[in-house]
Amino acid sequence: MKIPLSKKAERKPLFLYEEIMLLALRDEEGTITTGFSEQLVAGAILAELLLDQRISVDGTRKQLVDIRNTQRTGDPIIDEFLGRMAVSKRRASLKNWVSFLARTKNLRHKVARQLCDRGILRADEDKVLFLFTRQVYPEIDPLPEKQIIDRLRAAIFTHCEQIDPRTVALIGLANGADLLSQTFGRKEIKNHRQRISQIVNGDLTGKATQEVIAACQAVLFFVVMTPVMISATVNHSS
Repeated sequence: MKIPLSKKAERKPLFLYEEIMLLALRDEEGTITTGFSEQLVAGAILAELLLDQRISVDGTRKQLVDIRNTQRTGDPIIDEFLGRMAVSKRRASLKNWVSFLARTKNLRHKVARQLCDRGILRADEDKVLFLFTRQVYPEIDPLPEKQIIDRLRAAIFTHCEQIDPRTVALIGLANGADLLSQTFGRKEIKNHRQRISQIVNGDLTGKATQEVIAACQAVLFFVVMTPVMISATVNHSS
């Protein structure tokens, strides 16, 4: 299915949570490759809010979040998250916000349907064991994901000295969810582990963004650790 040129021309830049969703979806099948996509999306939105300076994190061990700007962004999902955070009666930690926002009903479907509206995915139905129907989102316009992958490849596999904060956050999210290995192959990523560590630790960003990257790293830590903690709990109880 071809996308009208007018629709492509009008397409706005993707948000971090949309980019991570494209990486997490199997192109042809339209299914998710990770079992913790909700945490991944929630983490990406919090990272987006940090980079946009709409929220900040205090320097305490609790890493409590402060709301700095409640003005609407025009993106329905980000505005929904920001609105829910703004009306909270008590300050909460990054960890709690990741957990709370990840429980948003039909979160991954909301993101996928938004990418459908952009003309990148198509909503479809698939049969499981010939009995159950599930919603899937195969890719119909590969260009946006190709551009994302090209951006990641340039950051990871070259020796560029400055990487923009959004790409740093995306690499951190994708690396934590094992999406980099799925995208480029485990051997290639293994050979560039040191470079990836430099990127996600903020060593290749400007000084002005170091604090934001550090806060984003805290978000990524909770996103990555959530499935680990759940798995440990399940194994302990079984």
